[in-house]
Amino acid sequence: MDHTISLTQHINAPAEKVWAVISDIPGSAATLSGIDSIQMLSDGPYGEGTRWKEARTMMGRSETVEMWVSQTDPPRSTTVKALQGGADYTSRFTLAERDGGTDLTLTFGAELVNPSRRSRLAMALFGKLGMRITRRALAKDLAEIAAKAESL
Repeated sequence: MDHTISLTQHINAPAEKVWAVISDIPGSAATLSGIDSIQMLSDGPYGEGTRWKEARTMMGRSETVEMWVSQTDPPRSTTVKALQGGADYTSRFTLAERDGGTDLTLTFGAELVNPSRRSRLAMALFGKLGMRITRRALAKDLAEIAAKAESL
């Protein structure tokens, strides 16, 4: 069972500034209010293979997820992956210049890996609620990325 959300935020800043914000993993906890902390697991600049642990609180519950960059094409796109709790998560950021600024599109997908009967039932019952909550959190992330990029 696959669940996908796609959101676009217009940002009044060039793609290079938007890219600087989304690729600053160590600084993301200061930019995004939804992130509690970041622990870098790899050294060097942002690129394929960059790994970190990200702690977020959602629905009153704190979760730490290991994430990594699976693809990058600066400053046009990047894909971040995570595996957690039997789900494969993919976040793809795409940047497109428009009207003197940048459209930042975030496509988020969650797919169950080897779903059991129980996990399929839980997804059928609670999946829509979870995706609504996730959509709100992602929209807030995009607005905060925009505010940061526009302030650079």
